[in-house]
Amino acid sequence: MPDNFQFAYPLVILLLPLPLLVYWLLPAIKNRNTALRFPYFDRAAALSKQKPKKASFIKKRSWFSWIVMYAIWMLLLLALASPQLVGKPEKKIKTARNFLIAADISFSMANTDWFIDGRRTTRWNAVKDIMKDFVTERKSDRMGLVFFGSNAYIQAPFTSDLKTVETLLDETEVGMAGQMTNIGKAVVKGMDLFQRDTIKQKVILLLTDGVDSGTEILPLDAANLAKNDSIVIYTVGIGDPNSSGSDLDERTLQEIASMTDGKYFRAKDTKALQNIYKELDTLEPIEYEEDSFTPKTLLYYIPLGIALALAIFSVLITNLIVLIKRLKNR
Repeated sequence: MPDNFQFAYPLVILLLPLPLLVYWLLPAIKNRNTALRFPYFDRAAALSKQKPKKASFIKKRSWFSWIVMYAIWMLLLLALASPQLVGKPEKKIKTARNFLIAADISFSMANTDWFIDGRRTTRWNAVKDIMKDFVTERKSDRMGLVFFGSNAYIQAPFTSDLKTVETLLDETEVGMAGQMTNIGKAVVKGMDLFQRDTIKQKVILLLTDGVDSGTEILPLDAANLAKNDSIVIYTVGIGDPNSSGSDLDERTLQEIASMTDGKYFRAKDTKALQNIYKELDTLEPIEYEEDSFTPKTLLYYIPLGIALALAIFSVLITNLIVLIKRLKNR
């Protein structure tokens, strides 16, 4: 018998002696014979030397019938016990973390100094193209999108529908949040999203190519608030700070990452950004809760089918014996 074979309802076996209990405890069923009444019955019986039969009798079964009927009962109980083959438990991935992307869409992201497949494109289109692959890989996470420029706004609240996140990402264009860069507002807007959820692990991926120009909320003050709320921030600097026309503030991004136990990355081209996403998968491995699902193959139909076949066979044999007896009596 295979190791993975088991009964769903093993206690059904306790009904095995039930037919014997019924046989011993309940009175037998009596069948009535047809009777003929006429005067001088006793005298006629004495003269013919025949013993009168009783008006009722108990039908006796052969040992073959008892064996077959009890075998059918055992097979029915076997089917009711629901025999089955139980496979190895499968794991279902559930949400374990909120992952928020806060991306800079200020005017500087429209600079065409990046290349995709040898073709010149804007920084934002390159970032957006590679970000789609990153979103697709976060299968166990609830993703959220916050875009910022002069102001910060929520493009996608936390959702496990990654296709919707990709669509909303596609619909976002440079300048929709203003022309300046306000990193502090982006971090605070992300904190607002996290406060609506109960999942403990909170991660922000902050992408920007410029220096903070906000005056209301300074980036380091926002980072300190995020630290107090146990939010980890990974910062990504877009572009090369040594090239002309770049105002990337690497020092601030490094301090934000350091304060929140995150890490700073520099993405000067698409290849570097792809490597950053791969490293992020290592730094923030996908964690999930296990929802155990055990595949089962039901086998109840096998004993049930055998019991049906045995019952049909028993009826055929009984009828055949009766027919043979009638032919002999002719």
